[in-house]
Amino acid sequence: STSGLTLRYGKKTLFENVSIKFKEGCRYGLIGANGTGKSTFLKILAGLETTFSGSISIDNNVRVGYLKQDHFEYENETIMNAVLMGHKELWEISKERDYLYGLEEMTEEQGIRVSELEEMYADLGGYESESYAGELLEGLAIPTDIHRETMSTISGGFKLRVLLAQVLYQKPDVLLLDEPTNHLDIKTINWLENFLTSYNGVIIVISHDRHFINSVASHIADLDYQGIKIYPGNYDDFMEASTMAREQLVAENKRKKEKIAELQEFVNRFSANASKAKQATSRARLIDKIKLDEIKPSSRVSPYIRFNIKTPLGKDVIHADHISKAFSENVIFKNAELNIQKGEKVAIIGTNGIGKTTLLKTLMKQLDPDSGVVNWGASVNVSYLPQDHREGLGEDAPTLIEWLYRYAPSDTDTSIIRGLLGRMLFSGEMAKKDTSVLSGGEKVRLMIARMIMDECNVLGLDEPTNHLDLESIEALNYALSIFPGTVIFVSHDREFVSSLATRIIEIYDEKVVDFNGSYDDYLNKEGSDFFKRINRKAVLSIEQ
Repeated sequence: STSGLTLRYGKKTLFENVSIKFKEGCRYGLIGANGTGKSTFLKILAGLETTFSGSISIDNNVRVGYLKQDHFEYENETIMNAVLMGHKELWEISKERDYLYGLEEMTEEQGIRVSELEEMYADLGGYESESYAGELLEGLAIPTDIHRETMSTISGGFKLRVLLAQVLYQKPDVLLLDEPTNHLDIKTINWLENFLTSYNGVIIVISHDRHFINSVASHIADLDYQGIKIYPGNYDDFMEASTMAREQLVAENKRKKEKIAELQEFVNRFSANASKAKQATSRARLIDKIKLDEIKPSSRVSPYIRFNIKTPLGKDVIHADHISKAFSENVIFKNAELNIQKGEKVAIIGTNGIGKTTLLKTLMKQLDPDSGVVNWGASVNVSYLPQDHREGLGEDAPTLIEWLYRYAPSDTDTSIIRGLLGRMLFSGEMAKKDTSVLSGGEKVRLMIARMIMDECNVLGLDEPTNHLDLESIEALNYALSIFPGTVIFVSHDREFVSSLATRIIEIYDEKVVDFNGSYDDYLNKEGSDFFKRINRKAVLSIEQ
């Protein structure tokens, strides 16, 4: 629980007088706009942030587990050891126990110590520890045959899976998870949902995945107006309840203002009238007693995203004619043929590392196929949002205005650039920030601003919802759904895919499978076969 928690950075107040209690057995989805302090709040609960006033109270013997973000911390450790190190007490006991057993001969004192260690090791579940850690790793699609490999041999996304296994392995009483679904595929997100919904402790999780929050959360902790309010139910329940509560406040204030105006009119008309002066005074007192409810400005602001096109599309947009692609001996796809047409919203799906980005880049002509050819229709012009922000923004770091101005038509007035940045929530002095200091979500919004300015008729997006808050995801989702051109995208956000895709392309077994229909239609058609495919071993190389 927290009492009077207040945190300020300079002139900016993140939290003010937050007093809240998290109850045993409840799973809280912590939501709020980017920059409101969700991650900072978790760090405070984890004891990693101390520059606040007020107090944090954690019951005696309650263990807190926090999902680490530094995936290079354990580079020289094996994958298994990185997980086992999550339980510090058991890890230290295990190391001392192994050391003593490794001696050629023990003293009497060391023999007594081994007996003590054996008892502690057993009490803490040491004999089952590797088996349990292995189950967690398998659940997160890290196969048994590489558990003894060092962390340095796997990609960044899989390092984060190991860190997730590490915090789950601790079996803490309070589990703090900051964006645990980043870099997970459909199968592992589903596994994590099942794990968390059967977990006995308190869970506080931050996620931009609406489907995940809806599945996991028993309560929503809404960080807004510099405070936190708890709502029972999942994200959809919260949206309904919070919207209704705010509308009721607005309606009540409107009623009060109308009453004040009515009373004030009487006071103004009759205060100088001797026969009605007493009534006027009485009504003036009534005005003083009417208090308007404070409706603070919400930190939850949505960008205004609309994609227009300057050149109409013909019917045939992209034709991939028997294309193949491989990296060394790793074949991504062979002999793939696709015909993508005007107005389609095409989702590329598959397990992590299978080659979704490779196919998207090939269709966008960012990569050449090894054989075959990709042809675009005569009127096609493409705007592409890469998953790697460095690829999208470049290495240098001019201001936001300067960066966006580079891609504008030569006669574009600066006021047009500022207006576009404002719609992407970069108003005033923010437009003069260097691109190098932007958060992940801000970088994505800036790249979306460029796509808006491009006015292209084909949009390619690689994991566009990564780093965006829920409001920005919903704004992007709607903008793409009404876009008159063609959209081709990769996403692990199931709500985003389900609500947007009119066509599904799945990569597996070096094949590109094309399905004309929605994501839900595809799951209904493929059924258990689809889930068998995504339950196969993950591809552990860095996805090309």
